[in-house]
Amino acid sequence: MEMLLDDETLHSVRHYLPEEDSLSALTDFYAIFSDPTRVRVISALSIAQLCVSDICTILQINQTTCSHQLKILRAAGIVGTRRDGKLIFYYLKNLAICDVLLVGVKYLGF
Repeated sequence: MEMLLDDETLHSVRHYLPEEDSLSALTDFYAIFSDPTRVRVISALSIAQLCVSDICTILQINQTTCSHQLKILRAAGIVGTRRDGKLIFYYLKNLAICDVLLVGVKYLGF
């Protein structure tokens, strides 16, 4: 197959392509947004710290589903917890995650 681009462009593109470990981490990060319930949980937590029962009530989902999604978000380092007596409140560990959502909203023109 004949290559149409020049050597400088070829080297530049190859230089800036993500390496395998970075590529894997990046695809894992964006996979977090592939589930509508997780996106809704992230959206709710971008507004306030919430306990599981509040998240379930707001999103109208059952506790099992909510807990499962929160476990995934915690494992990904997106959500943290804060204990207040017997209650555990969830929050976004880094508000830059909101920027990721907003870029998607802007891109889709909502």
